[in-house]
Amino acid sequence: MFSPKQVSFTLGGQEITIETGKVARQASGSVLVKSGGSVVLVAVVGAPESETPRDFFPLTVDFRERTYAAGRIPGGFFKREGKASEREVLVSRLIDRPIRSLFPKNYRSEVSVSIMVLSSDPDAPTDILAMIGSSAAIHISDIPFAEPMGSVRVGLIDGNFVINPTLANMEVSDLDLVIAGTKDKIGMLEAGSNEISEEKMFEAIMFGHKAIQEVVAAQHKLFDLVKPTKRVVKGVQINEEYVTKILDGVGAEFKTVFGAKTKEEQDKILGAIKEKALALFDVESDDFKKADFVEAFAKVEKKKVREGYIKDNKRVDGRGFYDIRQITCETGLLPRTHGSSLFTRGQTQSLGVTTLGTGQDEQTIDLLHGQTSKSFILHYNFPSFSVNESKPDRGPGRREVGHGALAERALAPVIPGPEEFPYTIRVVSDILESNGSSSMASVCAGTLSLMDAGVPIKAPVSGIAMGLVTEGDEFRILTDIAGIEDHLGDMDFKAAGTVNGLTAIQMDLKLSGISEKILKAAFDDSKKARMTIMKLLTDCIAQPKQEVSEFAPRITTIQVDPEKIGEIIGPGGKNIRKLVEETGAKIDISDDGSVNISAVDKASVDAALAKIAAITEEPEHGKTYEAEVKKLTSFGAFCEIIPGKDGLLHVSEMADGFVKSPGDYLKVGDKVTVQVVGVDDRGKVSLSVKSINPAGLPLLPESERVVIEAEPPRGDRGGRGGDRGGRGGFRGGRR
Repeated sequence: MFSPKQVSFTLGGQEITIETGKVARQASGSVLVKSGGSVVLVAVVGAPESETPRDFFPLTVDFRERTYAAGRIPGGFFKREGKASEREVLVSRLIDRPIRSLFPKNYRSEVSVSIMVLSSDPDAPTDILAMIGSSAAIHISDIPFAEPMGSVRVGLIDGNFVINPTLANMEVSDLDLVIAGTKDKIGMLEAGSNEISEEKMFEAIMFGHKAIQEVVAAQHKLFDLVKPTKRVVKGVQINEEYVTKILDGVGAEFKTVFGAKTKEEQDKILGAIKEKALALFDVESDDFKKADFVEAFAKVEKKKVREGYIKDNKRVDGRGFYDIRQITCETGLLPRTHGSSLFTRGQTQSLGVTTLGTGQDEQTIDLLHGQTSKSFILHYNFPSFSVNESKPDRGPGRREVGHGALAERALAPVIPGPEEFPYTIRVVSDILESNGSSSMASVCAGTLSLMDAGVPIKAPVSGIAMGLVTEGDEFRILTDIAGIEDHLGDMDFKAAGTVNGLTAIQMDLKLSGISEKILKAAFDDSKKARMTIMKLLTDCIAQPKQEVSEFAPRITTIQVDPEKIGEIIGPGGKNIRKLVEETGAKIDISDDGSVNISAVDKASVDAALAKIAAITEEPEHGKTYEAEVKKLTSFGAFCEIIPGKDGLLHVSEMADGFVKSPGDYLKVGDKVTVQVVGVDDRGKVSLSVKSINPAGLPLLPESERVVIEAEPPRGDRGGRGGDRGGRGGFRGGRR
């Protein structure tokens, strides 16, 4: 019934197997990728060519983790997987970006890539397996695909590069680099790092690309075993007659767009050229095809604009290849926020706002192998007005999630730890204008707003986006790309970091890959640009503010004996609820005994500190306390000297002379000054009034005296009369 075929190879010391022919056989192509205890299914479907031509390639990638893969049942009322998590969205994008450029340029048929994690082993991360499987499934299908793509993760542990480290190893790695590429070229990069140099990052990329060769070779072997027949695709055919007519008629006019500094000017000029080109055709004729004209004009536009970069060494907006658009920075523009900034680079503008919260504001993340939390969060918003469009706000899409994750990754290495700064930090980047590289503007705005909020970041972070235009062996690296260069160019390479090194990079290509030479040039140019921007950021605000905003919570951290945590919390949380109600402060307690007390006003914090100190205090011999009488007995009074801790004031220590009854001197609820005169091995506390006032307590007026009933002797408790009988009879089974 089954005729499975498989190949195996070793990557980073772990065996990986790619198998096809057993499951999901009705899909255009499907594979199971296995490594350790992880199993990932990838199924790809290529729809037939549509009769209606499209002006885009409808590729959909969905990475989903089944909770059964980790032996868990989903939470929530319905107990089933819901919408895609942030991790699932990010991994889907990680797969989409490198494979998209490997389809034919004129291919416009719908392709869907579905990835299901069926079994998950922390020692064999599933995202890399999913990337490998996606390329393999497409490669052995009938869908046209240029060549297989390999993927690896590179870590840097104790100064050594490691291929595909485990999740545990990644906790101590200074680098998290995911690289995708073909046999000869690098196709996609994504990395977060602890301030490593450009040279070290480049070395890591080359190390990873070498490992990719094994992955690519394995996919070629699988292809030879399956021997798929690739479909013949007509695709979108460019009408070359239209192309020639447009070139001859308006080709020379594209030079007029060079020197137009703003997006509006560029759009106006290109729009006018398009109208002139359209006038060359008889649009009323039955032979005229609007779709053919649109495709032909787009081809001519791309060709002529790119020629200006390669042949004339010009950029559309008039800048040199290394020039950065004008930058302005401002902080503290929103008076009631905890920290704010406005970063403007040309026509790209980010409003950065930092909000400080307590430990209770940490984000809880439900991962496949359990929950985790994070105290630094960055959210990126891209309202439609930023590009002069009118659209309803549907919430963050995949692009917004991805851009926010990149900016968060860039800033995370400089965020102080909870020991130094015990706040939950949320940064929001609202893009108010966009014309290229809004994610790197978010990094810069985020840095400024963090410093304005008084967050003691380790170092400022700046970011830049680099572009590329190629023609044969010639290429031009572009610094600080604008929107038109992103649209018509070949590369979007983003780099962020401090003066000490890189904290994040991301590279996406419209080519099948780039050479080492181009990548090295992009790294070199991006570093120079980052340092230029860094100077502007530090000129705006040199150091983080020494104090947090008056509207931010004040957090004080104290350490208590972990054995005392129960006393602070109290039965059922009674004590801590009372503390919060009485002081107005928020109180977060960790298992190690660290206690964070937060409130907007200092008085609330001080009040909570005093009460916690009282609760955790140990009675000290010789110390005087203002105690409250809690109970009277025939032999003395039990007095609470600190919350939850009583001591015995014996009748012999109450007054000078014979004390007939404690009720003659004290009532429950009375306040009395006492001194600790003894603490035994069991922690029982003895109190005295006479030790600090030899005359002792005065007698109460007769009308206020309390009669204390004598307690029966412990031995005279009476019997439990009657025969209790046995436990005879059938008691029934357990339910």
